[in-house]
Amino acid sequence: MPKIITYEVYKKLKEELERLKTVERKLIAEKIKIAKEFGDLSENSEYQTALEEQKRLEKRILELENLLKSAKIIKKTDKKGKNEVSIGSEVVLIDLGNKKTLNFKIVGFGEANPLENKISPESPLGKVLLGKKVGEIIEVDLGNTKKKLKIKKIL
Repeated sequence: MPKIITYEVYKKLKEELERLKTVERKLIAEKIKIAKEFGDLSENSEYQTALEEQKRLEKRILELENLLKSAKIIKKTDKKGKNEVSIGSEVVLIDLGNKKTLNFKIVGFGEANPLENKISPESPLGKVLLGKKVGEIIEVDLGNTKKKLKIKKIL
């Protein structure tokens, strides 16, 4: 399943990839070149460290390339009056157990931040909310407990 990302996140990831391929690769290549000059490579910790850095860098480049190739990019649109939960929606819920009001925003890959009530569509709550409408009651499994929530408002 492709990761869903906003155009803003796509741009950030693309910029990171470009920086890694141009700036960071050159820096690590230079570190390796300098470390080789210290002599015996089998006992050269600077050389081994530089190789590990290169390995991590290439792994991250590959991850970013794969993500950007397969990602589904969505545009943020005006969600006012929207009657169905989608990525970009702000959702007001009522916990039917304790009657507390909860607010969440469904965000794309790489934007989730539970401390800011931003959840991904891959999260347990995000999966259940997508496609639902105002007034619907949902049940979300939170591991050791299940919560019943009612969708009060979609912004």
